[in-house]
Amino acid sequence: MPVLPTSGVPVDRARLSRRGFMAAGIAGGFALAACSEPKSQVSGSAAQMSAAIAAAEAARPHSGRTVTASLQPQQTQIDLGGPVVRTLAFGSTIPGTLIRAKVGDELVVTVSNRLDHPTSVHWHGIALRNDMDGAEPATPNIPAGQDFTYRFSVPNSGTYWAHPHTGLDEDTGLYLPVIIDDPTEGDYDAEWIVVLDDWTDGVGKSPQQLYAELTAPNKPPMPTMSTTPTTSTTSTTSTTSTTSTTSTTSTTPTTSTTATTTTSSSSSSTPTSSTSPTTTTSATPGASGVSVGRSDLLGGDAGDIAYPYYLINGRIPAAPTTFNAKPGQRIRIRFINTGSDTAFRVALAGHSMVVTHTDGYPVVPTQVDALLIGMAERYDVIVTAADGVFPLVAVAEGKNDLARALLSTGAGNPPDPGFQPAELTRRVGTIEMFTATTPVNLGRPDPNLNLPVVLGGDMMQYNWMINGEPYDKTNPLHVRQGQHPSITFDNPTMMYHPIHLHGHTFQLLKADGTAGARKDWSPTTPARG
Repeated sequence: MPVLPTSGVPVDRARLSRRGFMAAGIAGGFALAACSEPKSQVSGSAAQMSAAIAAAEAARPHSGRTVTASLQPQQTQIDLGGPVVRTLAFGSTIPGTLIRAKVGDELVVTVSNRLDHPTSVHWHGIALRNDMDGAEPATPNIPAGQDFTYRFSVPNSGTYWAHPHTGLDEDTGLYLPVIIDDPTEGDYDAEWIVVLDDWTDGVGKSPQQLYAELTAPNKPPMPTMSTTPTTSTTSTTSTTSTTSTTSTTSTTPTTSTTATTTTSSSSSSTPTSSTSPTTTTSATPGASGVSVGRSDLLGGDAGDIAYPYYLINGRIPAAPTTFNAKPGQRIRIRFINTGSDTAFRVALAGHSMVVTHTDGYPVVPTQVDALLIGMAERYDVIVTAADGVFPLVAVAEGKNDLARALLSTGAGNPPDPGFQPAELTRRVGTIEMFTATTPVNLGRPDPNLNLPVVLGGDMMQYNWMINGEPYDKTNPLHVRQGQHPSITFDNPTMMYHPIHLHGHTFQLLKADGTAGARKDWSPTTPARG
């Protein structure tokens, strides 16, 4: 059971990584505050937490239906479309088998851990009970050789995914899509789930080797960080004792973003032209030994690792999966970026896209030609299929490589695997362009309730800080259940840092103070000196 800190906010000691950096720091502070409580008080707090979790779960919608699934994390061999790799996966495929339910259903998922070390399953983006979140200590890890059953109701529709919160396991094949359907949403003819990933396990250096290079004391010098902060504001509705927090990164060209957080409890048949997305020519050394470029869309920094492969639905560009449809059909594409260090710029050759949802929540429909998707971020779009064969291209932003899949609605031949459609350099959808629809708008944050958060980092030692303190010494941010604070993030680093809150959603506030998209994930823009 989780320990209730003095602030009344649950603990989430998330894995400290580029993806989990922000939440891990906040939650680490919560855990530190809780450790100072007397034993009897901790015991009483645990009972109080259990009661709060039960009350919150009872208040969520319940359909009376139960959806069951079984997961077996194990070591296995996977064919990526030529390269056969030995990796970790849920069963024998990547992504793992889709889990699908409807709003109000109870998910009952039994995980049989066939690995040689502990694991977990975090239900990324779902506002669920704290003790089923899949991040220690809110939910204990599953020891090697043992089983655990996650059981929780799903209160909101949307595009989600599941992955472990243990070590570097997320940078293997241990991930799968989770779709929660809204019966009122059906204005499309077909659905295409597109899972993006950056891949090294079994073909290049292991995730453990790459991390060792990033933390090595004698690695090549990294760029000097600027001291000019970039501000991003998040407005949050107070965390409750039944949810936990965590973070993820993505960045856009804006220098200010704000979020309001609440507790949840014209096309051609065959492409013929090619253009490359604009990135600068300067580069920084990547952990794989290959230079990682820079990207204006990401504020300069494009990550730390140049991966050997970039995948769509588990396949390399030379052996893509094909989605078959009919000309004129409205296709809902659900994009999920499971990459650990890569933002993707995605476009479907010969088509525009209408963005309808981000991180599960509806937005005012917005037409774009391409879409920037950060690590762990999700978007839903609608396309009207043209006649022919079209590549869906996901450029690894700033890394001079790509992933791809094919849409086939008729006769035609796909272009070469390295083809990049012109749409990639036209109207690129970025996070600040989108606005939540009125039914999911969270309203204004409480006045005079702002929580400042300053990000810090040291690339040479690969250490990361929040408000000047490392993970194990971070001071907690104090909020009470029912409060609606804003969080302002200052990012004086040159790093592209995502923010992801477990068990919560928030609403971004745009630079002009107007409401933006409602999400569980947000970028903080690197400083520009």
